[in-house]
Amino acid sequence: MSSETVLNIDPDAVATICQIRDQEPGDDEFALLIEVTGFRGTQFNYELSFAPVSDAGDGHILERHGDLAVMMADADLGKLSGASLRVTDQGLAMDNPNTPASPAMESPQGDLTGPLADQVAQVLAHQVNPAIAGHGGAAELVSVDESVVYLRLLGGCQGCGMAQVTLRQGIERILMDAIPDITEIVDVTDHASGSDPYYEAAKK
Repeated sequence: MSSETVLNIDPDAVATICQIRDQEPGDDEFALLIEVTGFRGTQFNYELSFAPVSDAGDGHILERHGDLAVMMADADLGKLSGASLRVTDQGLAMDNPNTPASPAMESPQGDLTGPLADQVAQVLAHQVNPAIAGHGGAAELVSVDESVVYLRLLGGCQGCGMAQVTLRQGIERILMDAIPDITEIVDVTDHASGSDPYYEAAKK
C-alpha cells in the first residue's frame, strides 16, 4: 500500500461509492478500480469499476479513504496525482490538474522558413489564434511544403467534434483569403488521441 495519498475523494463521493460497492455479490472486499483509458482534447478519460482487493498486484497501488479501498495502476499515478473525485448533480466527477502530453508526431516534408511560412505564422498569430482563443483552442504551423500548409490544432480544438468546422469555416478561410499563394491546408492533429493521426486536406 502506498504511504502517500494520490487522490482526494470527497466524503459524499466515498459514501455514494460504498453504497454501490456493497451491492457487489460475494464475500470478497472490493476496491474502486480507477483506470485512465486515454484522453480527449485536454482531459483524460477514465473507467471506474470494482475489483477484489486481492487483485492488487505489483503493478498497482492501493489506498484507503475511510471504508473505501481505491486501486490504481502504477502507470497512471502521474496522471491521477492530486486529482479529486466528487459528487455533482450529474454524478461522479473527476477534477484533475494533470493534462495529457501533446502527442509526438513526425512533421511532413517541408520547413518553417521562407516567405510563405512567415506569412502563415503572422496570420495565425494575429488573426486565427485570437479568434479561437475564446474556445480554448489554438493552431500552430507544423510545416510548409511549397504551397501546402500543415497545421496542428491545440487545446480545445484537439479532438473536438467541431474541429473540422473550425478548420473549414474559420482557419482555412482566414488563411486563404489573406495568402492567395496557399493551395492546400492539411490538418495533422492527432484527434484520435492514440490511434493513427487524422489527416484531412482542405483544397482551394
